[in-house]
Amino acid sequence: MAGTSSSNQQPISTTPLVDHTGLLSNIDPLNGTNYSSWIEQVKIALGVMELDFALRVDRPSPLTDKSTTDEKHVFDQWERSNRMSLMIIKNSISSAIRGAIPDSETANGYLESVEEQFKGTSKAHASTLILKMLTTKYDGSGGVREHIMVMNDMANKLKSMEMEISEGFLVHFIMTSLPAQFGPFIINYNTQREKWKMSELIAMCVQEEERLKIEKPNVAHLTTTDSNKRKFNNGGKGSNKGNKSNSGPNKSQKTGPSTSGTKKEVKCKFCKKLGNTQHNCPKFKEWLAKKGIPYKETIEKQSTDH
Repeated sequence: MAGTSSSNQQPISTTPLVDHTGLLSNIDPLNGTNYSSWIEQVKIALGVMELDFALRVDRPSPLTDKSTTDEKHVFDQWERSNRMSLMIIKNSISSAIRGAIPDSETANGYLESVEEQFKGTSKAHASTLILKMLTTKYDGSGGVREHIMVMNDMANKLKSMEMEISEGFLVHFIMTSLPAQFGPFIINYNTQREKWKMSELIAMCVQEEERLKIEKPNVAHLTTTDSNKRKFNNGGKGSNKGNKSNSGPNKSQKTGPSTSGTKKEVKCKFCKKLGNTQHNCPKFKEWLAKKGIPYKETIEKQSTDH
């Protein structure tokens, strides 16, 4: 470290920790299933607080009587960074897990021990993420932008586990998760030579979704109309679909007096009442008597006319 210019060294951070209490409280405690997100949050917090010097730089040689001022400065900076990092890292781990992790004098060494404990868990988590990506489909809820961001987040988590997915593959993969309404949109993309970036995919999918929403009311109207027609034709009973003998309107048409041709009741030509015939009509007989017309001759004449 001798001969190193002091201008290349970062000053020791003197920012009070109280100014970063909110940042520290945002670190989700390591609980056995969130190692990937936990290590990312820890490194971000230490970086913002300018305490990650010990994570980025190897431990300097011990000081001697011949150590320069610059070497002493770097040593002090590293020691403070290492000490504060260890306290913050350990404090962000639940006590049950912390007791199973071998102690270390350095923050890097301690993080390596934590990683060893959770390698198997990380692999299991990666398998879960891959399965979730394969089965996740956009169902129209939340918006297509949110759906793409969720898929992209899962890909980034896999990247942190050394399972990186290329952007080109991810774009195609996300398109396969879109519903059938996006079919023409996907075909149009596949016919192009140009490959989209993730930002372009989001912008174009959002635009396509807005276009589909404009057309959706007409589709919904047609669906409702067809549904009402089917209900009317089926007498409002879906269970009787195709069985015309059980439907209300058809049944009444077959059995009702106004629609049956074979059982239609005769109307009396004289009194105009249903169920009467003229030769049996009391009013007709009474009328004949008043006119002095013989009833028997009249009936015989009507029979001959028919």
